[in-house]
Amino acid sequence: MTAAAGSIAFSTSTTAFGGTVPSRGLALYANVGADLIHYDVDVETMSLTQRGTVTLPDSVQYAWPHRSRRFLYVATSNQSPGNGAAKGNSHHLLALKIKEGSGALAPHGAPVALPTRPIHLSTDIPSENILIAFNKPSALRVYRINDDFTPGEEVRQSGPIDAGIYAHQARVTPDNKRAILVTRGNEGTAAHAEEPGAIKIFDYHRGALANEVSIAPDGGKNFGPRHLDFHPTEPWIFLSIETQNQVGVFRMLPDGRVEPDLLFRTGTLAEPGRHRARQAAGAIHVHPNGRFLYVANRAEQTEEVDGVQVFKGGENGIAVYEIDRLTGQPKPLQHVESHGIHPRTFHIDPSGRMLVAEHNLPVTVRDGDRLRVVVAGLSVFRIGDDGRLEFVRKYDVDTAGQSMFWMGMVSV
Repeated sequence: MTAAAGSIAFSTSTTAFGGTVPSRGLALYANVGADLIHYDVDVETMSLTQRGTVTLPDSVQYAWPHRSRRFLYVATSNQSPGNGAAKGNSHHLLALKIKEGSGALAPHGAPVALPTRPIHLSTDIPSENILIAFNKPSALRVYRINDDFTPGEEVRQSGPIDAGIYAHQARVTPDNKRAILVTRGNEGTAAHAEEPGAIKIFDYHRGALANEVSIAPDGGKNFGPRHLDFHPTEPWIFLSIETQNQVGVFRMLPDGRVEPDLLFRTGTLAEPGRHRARQAAGAIHVHPNGRFLYVANRAEQTEEVDGVQVFKGGENGIAVYEIDRLTGQPKPLQHVESHGIHPRTFHIDPSGRMLVAEHNLPVTVRDGDRLRVVVAGLSVFRIGDDGRLEFVRKYDVDTAGQSMFWMGMVSV
């Protein structure tokens, strides 16, 4: 791993992923295939230091910490991503113990076999259950967390669940009373009609799902949602709409229901009219202070040039918005290049001063009259008081034919 040039600086706050308690230390975990790599994070110097690696049964798909920040739940699969991927035969949910203070990882209990490839997981607010989204076939399943913090048996539901088309994320609302499944659908092609997207909302009680409601503007046409995040103090849900390269805003009512109409729908691209490669909005995170919103823009399609697959071009970066304090409207503030191809995942540290973006694969690009390879890796940004990002450095990672598919930071 090598570091590119950069700067420095930073302080403390919170994120849903990293926990709500001020931390003495901070760990970043990022995978390369089945290896989950631990880095120490120094927010003051904006630096990452690699510490150790655990190898899991299969490639990491997603991970989420227990609310205590002492355990990390990980979903793995030997199935590759994408609609055309061959079906895998090994899929698991497992727990890793996080050593207090150091952040070192160690296996904790036996893996639980899953029926198909998991694409996302999260715990409910008290970390009593784990919600897992599966994309093909689309499904939502809930698994108990045992008293010893290992993953347990699946929660039997009282009736069938309509999981829409191509589920991509499952989250529980901050009051722990609703579960939301984000289902992307699929874009239309010359051979296949568009398959509509939706968000599926359930009453949630101790792992039980009931009274499903589907929200799909215009029947889900031109609506391909991927991920959502919640405002820390206001009743707003921010949604990345992948296939339309937009961010949308829904409002939660005092009784926990979600209004079916989007309050706002705003583009994510700096140059929306410039068509090169397929663009796709990605991960979305609200700043811990609730004033800013961050959304990833991704492009990775290639074309053959003299026998080499070369990047077609497109936007790979983070779109930054200021959130209107009265209405929740995201107002574009900045578009910043992420210094890599396809920033599939990014995360904000609990203090709200540092953002790290992960790029999953090396890609050959044009550089004037020559070609060069942009490698996978981790890009570090300073977050200013005004919410804007300043690039600090990139840590290149040799993926050796594997993919960096997930990363996140946890207070330790």
